[in-house]
This record gives sequence, C-alpha cells and structure tokens, in this order.
Amino acid sequence: MVTGASGFIGDQIIRYLLKKNIEVIASSYDQKKARTFEWFDKVKFLEFDINDSSGYKNNLFEYFASPDKLIHLSWENLPNYKELFHFEKNLFSDYCFLKKLISDGLKDLTVAGTCLEYGMVNGCLKESLTADPKNPYAIAKDTLRKFIEQLNNENKFSFKWIRLFYIYGKGQSDKSLYSQMEKAVLNNSKEFRMSGGEQLRDFLPVEKVSENLTEISLQNTITGIINCCSGQPQSVRSFRLQNFGS
Repeated sequence: MVTGASGFIGDQIIRYLLKKNIEVIASSYDQKKARTFEWFDKVKFLEFDINDSSGYKNNLFEYFASPDKLIHLSWENLPNYKELFHFEKNLFSDYCFLKKLISDGLKDLTVAGTCLEYGMVNGCLKESLTADPKNPYAIAKDTLRKFIEQLNNENKFSFKWIRLFYIYGKGQSDKSLYSQMEKAVLNNSKEFRMSGGEQLRDFLPVEKVSENLTEISLQNTITGIINCCSGQPQSVRSFRLQNFGS
C-alpha cells in the first residue's frame, strides 16, 4: 500500500512496484488527480483523507484490503518548511492515521522522513547522529518518528524510517530549485538568482529515490533509520551546470 500516491514520489514508487509485478493498493485524498496517472487502472485505488476523523470509525486495515506493507508518503503542503501547520496539523493527523492502521492489524511500516532532521550540519550524515531539526517541517517529521518508535514498543511491527535527501525530477513542486532552474532555462532568462552554489548536497533523481525506497520497504534485514542518498554529494553549482548548463 502507498499513501500520497498522487504525489511526486508516490507516482514513481507505484510505477516501480508495478514493474516488479507487485499488487498495489494506492491511496490519496484526491481521486480526480490520481485518475490522471497511467497506473490508475492497474492498482486498487482507495480515496482517503487522513485529516477526516470520521473515516477512523471502521477498521482501517480491512478498509485498505489488509496490505502486507505500507509505504507512507502522505504529507501536506510541501515545500513550505517553515510553516507551523507541520506540527500543529500534519504531525497529529499522520500519527493518528498510522496508529489506527497498526492497532487494526498492519505489521510492516515504512515512512518517508527527511535529512533536515539532522539540522544545519555539514559533512557526512550518518544514521547514528543525534537529530537536531531546525524548522517546523523537520521538527514534525522527527517527532513523528519518535512517536512511532514508542508505539512500536507496545505493538511490535517492522518499522523503517527513510531519511530522504535532495530529490529532483519531472513533476516536482514549482517552488523547488530544480523546477525554478528548469523554468528559467525554458524562458531563456538572462540570469538565475541564487548563491554562489558552494554548498554540498546529496542529489538523486526521483526515479532512483523511488527505487531505493521501495527496495528498503520490501526487505526486513535492516530496520530503523535509513539514509536514502547517493553518498556522493556535489555542489549546488555543479548540479546546476550538470542539468542546465552555464
């Protein structure tokens, strides 16, 4: 099962799962958008709004056709990382949803986290580092992880928390670095205002991120926090030149 199915990463994960001939249960709150994807008729799609508590009255595990595994991508209003709704709304909605699914029978959970949970740290980021989130989005994500870890002490299930790094590709938010650069190139803009680009970031195309995330979910040898990255960071300037030229 994949939540956030009609999102940037969800679309690619479903494509990858179908290539592996895996039966997919897809869910999002926007069935109209989901119908625009080529995979819609190849999956079992179940519309669900995590923020609507009325949907929690029934057994959610049974409602979602008793999935073997869940990849939870759903998270609203990205990439507005500094907005308070991340922990005022999203955090509690997502936790209540996941807790209900687990209490109703789910035994294998993979959740998308973020490298921003590490805070403003340069250099190699290992899973053993203490999290030090600095913005509402990262704080909410890291808190959700801690909530689920405590839940796992009482309801034993396989839990993988995947920290995603810098993703790029078609279909990304218009506010992302990649989308803004692409728009500037297509519009033949004379300049693109940004820093000198010396910052090192671990960039991965969304197709590779989706493949990695899916394969992590399908295995249970390694659980807990897992960084999803290339391990070969490059400067923002290098990324710009590599994808868009000078």
